[in-house]
Amino acid sequence: MATAKFRNAGQVCVSPTRILVQRKVLQAFTEKFVGLTREIKVGNGLESGTTMGPVANDRRIPALVDLIEDAVSAGATVSAGGKAVEGQGYFFEPTVLSGLTPAMRIMNEEPFGPVALLVPFDTVEEAIAESNRVPFGLASYAFTTSMKTAQALSTYIEAGMLSINHQGIGLPEVPFGGIKDSGYGSDVQASRPFFVTASGRISPWPECRSAS
Repeated sequence: MATAKFRNAGQVCVSPTRILVQRKVLQAFTEKFVGLTREIKVGNGLESGTTMGPVANDRRIPALVDLIEDAVSAGATVSAGGKAVEGQGYFFEPTVLSGLTPAMRIMNEEPFGPVALLVPFDTVEEAIAESNRVPFGLASYAFTTSMKTAQALSTYIEAGMLSINHQGIGLPEVPFGGIKDSGYGSDVQASRPFFVTASGRISPWPECRSAS
């Protein structure tokens, strides 16, 4: 999850931002996630050992700082990072925030940068409600050992794309696009021209037998 979040410094349209974690494992998850975050080496991509590069431009740094400071002023905690990297270039520390509330700006606006938000939940219904609360619906990810939960998420999560127990979502053989304020419709999948469209009908066995 940390790899998916901080890929390209979080500047990916399908990058996870609000990471909803079951409360009973929140502490263990946070410790592991923060540990992995602190191992990330920020710097020039041409230098050996670098694992995360810069943000797109100088405007992104004050925008990220503003969102983080707003959250902290309302009670959020910076568990890792939280500021620009000193020196030349548009580099920002991979950041983890906790203690968040739905009213905070960063919980409602896309930071489009290396900022992860850890949000606890108690029930699947609560997680679905929080996921659907914002007006965006491009991509969602879920990790579960329960097929029942997976089916519920597939039915009720308001997103154009949902990946369960997997972090890859941009595949050439499937549609790519969002709903709500994240777009209308999907890009045509690259493999579509190679398919033949056909219709079919399956009837109950007695009907098939009587028609034969």
